[in-house]
Amino acid sequence: MTTRLFFDNDTLAADVNVLSCTPDGEQFALILQETIFHPQGGGQPSDIGSIGGSPVLHVVQQQNQVVHYVALPVALGKQPAHVDRERRILNTRMHSAGHVIGNIGESYGWLPIKAHHWPGEGRVSFKRAEKQHPIDINIIQTALEQFIDQDLPRQTRIQGNFREIGFGKLPAYACGGTHVCSLRELGHVVIQSISEKKGVMSVNYTID
Repeated sequence: MTTRLFFDNDTLAADVNVLSCTPDGEQFALILQETIFHPQGGGQPSDIGSIGGSPVLHVVQQQNQVVHYVALPVALGKQPAHVDRERRILNTRMHSAGHVIGNIGESYGWLPIKAHHWPGEGRVSFKRAEKQHPIDINIIQTALEQFIDQDLPRQTRIQGNFREIGFGKLPAYACGGTHVCSLRELGHVVIQSISEKKGVMSVNYTID
């Protein structure tokens, strides 16, 4: 099983141990003993960057292994790895903003069921609970800005392969994604629209 260093560490550069490098079409699939790269999943795009000087194009989870698709072959053994900082920060802000929107919806009796944290496509979906309250763009926007102003810190709890992420005293969610250290790092988050269809409410959002 690939050790996911990003579970409890925000580092963007580290030496990693390359266990295998296998041709896959025009790319090469790397298996590492440990990784700082977040794979695509949980509503979050994968990190990109480089391993051993070879560009990392895409990262996926396959059962217990994290597979890194790179442009050039990489020698086995210890190699320097670097995650693209700009992309990681953007994905991290999008994911954390989605969590807080989920918290706000829950406080009004809506249950978050699905989220998509891709830049330009941010969306959190909710289903009706027994006693939900009316909610609109202004309510979510105001609550979101208040939490950002409070700069609530990230709270992480890990037990084995299970990990929960929350902010301040807000309810935590089971999550394997990357997140800001505190909410002021979100910057300006904009709630773009709310729609409801067949009992599912979708909140669309973006960040500067």
